[in-house]
Amino acid sequence: MTRDDSGAALAGWASGVAVVTVRDGRDDVGATVSAFCPVSEEPPIVAVSLLSGSYLAEVLGRQDAFAVTILSERQRVLAGRFAAAGRPSARRLLDGVEHVRGSRSGSLIPASGVAAIDCAVRQRLPAGDHLLLIADVAAAVYVDDAAAPLLRFRGRYPLLARGEDPPSSTGHLGVSGP
Repeated sequence: MTRDDSGAALAGWASGVAVVTVRDGRDDVGATVSAFCPVSEEPPIVAVSLLSGSYLAEVLGRQDAFAVTILSERQRVLAGRFAAAGRPSARRLLDGVEHVRGSRSGSLIPASGVAAIDCAVRQRLPAGDHLLLIADVAAAVYVDDAAAPLLRFRGRYPLLARGEDPPSSTGHLGVSGP
């Protein structure tokens, strides 16, 4: 299997979109991620995967706290800002966007997401070309039960259908859908 084949296959995994932010001395750093997931409910533990060569991974190699904001579908533009190559400081990316600092991490946390949490690094694991962070949830900053999540599927941000069952379909493997 080639890298292109595996990339195309894995792009079929729909996932939520989050912004990870960390305070690094006088600066704030952040990036959009779609590789974020809850790991344990008791105690509350999450995992986030970052490209090893990224500046965010470098900073989180020496900082022990960060924040995760699970983005709402209203935050597509914000996801794009935090995903752009050569992006400036997270403070600049949040110009004109309501935000707070996490009480535990000191990280910038944009408002209007689905939820936001402060995290404390528990473990760092190299995983291929990524750094996997396992972290304790130190605090829930906010939860908005009415917000719809921003999803990433095949490199795009499709809208989440509400209250409808998906139509039955036959995929290219001949397997019937739901």
